[in-house]
Amino acid sequence: MSQAAAPTPPSAAATLARRIAIAALLIAFGNIASRVLGLVRESVIAGTFSRGTAVDVFTAASTIPTTLYDLLINGAISAALVPVFSEYAEGDEREFWHVASIIINLALVVVALVTAVLIWQAPLAVTLLAGGFKDDIRAQATQMVRWLLPAVLFMALSGLITAILYARQRFLLPAFTTSAYNAGIILGALLLTPALGPFSLVAGVLVGALLQVLLQLPGLRGMAYRPVIDLRHPGVRRILRLYAPVALGISFSIMGIVLDRNLASRLPSSALSTMRYATTLIQFPLGLVAAAVSFAVLPTLSRQASASDDSAFQRTLAMGLKVVLLLILPATAGLAALARPVVAALFQHGNFAAQDTDAVARALLLYLPGLPAAAIDQMLLFAFYAHKRTLAPNLVQGAAVGLYALTAFGLLALNLGVGALILGNSAQWVGHMLLLLVLSRGLVSLRGVRLGEALLKSLAACAVMVGAIVLLARWLPGGPLVQLALAGGVGAVLYFGTGLLLRIEALDFFVAALQRRLRRNKNQESAA
Repeated sequence: MSQAAAPTPPSAAATLARRIAIAALLIAFGNIASRVLGLVRESVIAGTFSRGTAVDVFTAASTIPTTLYDLLINGAISAALVPVFSEYAEGDEREFWHVASIIINLALVVVALVTAVLIWQAPLAVTLLAGGFKDDIRAQATQMVRWLLPAVLFMALSGLITAILYARQRFLLPAFTTSAYNAGIILGALLLTPALGPFSLVAGVLVGALLQVLLQLPGLRGMAYRPVIDLRHPGVRRILRLYAPVALGISFSIMGIVLDRNLASRLPSSALSTMRYATTLIQFPLGLVAAAVSFAVLPTLSRQASASDDSAFQRTLAMGLKVVLLLILPATAGLAALARPVVAALFQHGNFAAQDTDAVARALLLYLPGLPAAAIDQMLLFAFYAHKRTLAPNLVQGAAVGLYALTAFGLLALNLGVGALILGNSAQWVGHMLLLLVLSRGLVSLRGVRLGEALLKSLAACAVMVGAIVLLARWLPGGPLVQLALAGGVGAVLYFGTGLLLRIEALDFFVAALQRRLRRNKNQESAA
């Protein structure tokens, strides 16, 4: 039986928390811009095309290049590229760039070949993904897919550069790649819609993917690129071994995505667009909190795992989970309490009417039970990746997709429509998190790190916040923006104020780190 961890010295815990906080805040700063632009992107799309066929077709068509990127590149970034690149970044500079060059060349060749095949077989891909569309809509989706697929080459190169920069502890430029991608789509929708209609979104994707690469190129200054492919290199072999189980897990995810999109295409028009807008609101806190914290701690976890420093690994993972709980729980509670005002403020303009707001708000409420689980799941997933254990979490993905199928089909039989698919996704996220939490016991002991205490204190603070929001939103005059600004603002202040009173550990560390930074700046000014 595993033993409880020895108490962490306050100075060591504070140093660890400060290191994670600085890296996470740096990534979060870029993620804030990225996620805000993501909301602006969806707001522009909603005002221009509302819900309906145009957005349904683009959503289905853009799934194919996005899925291809996730399968070949994105899934490998955290599971294989960053952990292995991080080790080489600690050693010989020339060897690091040698391995990076091999991976870049190999990945781009594979991506180009698969992209060419999919362009050729686009009608088959669309039929598998959205077989419920009518013939004319499938033809439009096929044309969109063929124009979208070249963007995968730029997306792949951008992802590879991101992995290199993360491994070298350079977080700023990669954090803004999604901003560049979103900016491209926004420009396409605003400038090209009169001429291209919904194909303006396709043009925006191509521009955004190119901007992702151009943004990160300055970070490669001094790179010793080599035009070589060497499958026998030990670093390359390790990356491929780590990636293979990830590819299996992503294959399970692709099955789930294909099933989800195919079922949605058979529902009345606007099912896909309703899910799209609600998912955007879910992805905002996920990207802002879970992605920022997870990517901030992944290089540290990778080094601690390589050094077999189990105690430090435990402290880092525990602090990452506590920070995630501190931030994702109030985000979830706030979205639940202010679902309709949030949707109305962001989307209800132009062609997006009040009934569209009601539909998306209902969908958002059904997605929310899975939001905390998805955030915690990402931290646990990265803990496995840091230990170079990629098979178990990706087998779990297969079980989670099975849970989605059982839930969705069961609820469709009850005529719940799009709600059945959304609840299926929530069940998938919760099931994946629970299974991964059970398996993580063989990876690291989380006993004695007071996660339960952090959870209960954060939930208590959330209860205070939600109570205030509900009361204020009921009595406040004005539109949704007033409700969001005043009720949401007061709720946030009450949450963090209650958190300080309850002495939530992660919040105490953030406040202490901020106070030390302010004192240091004040002392420097006095010395000057």
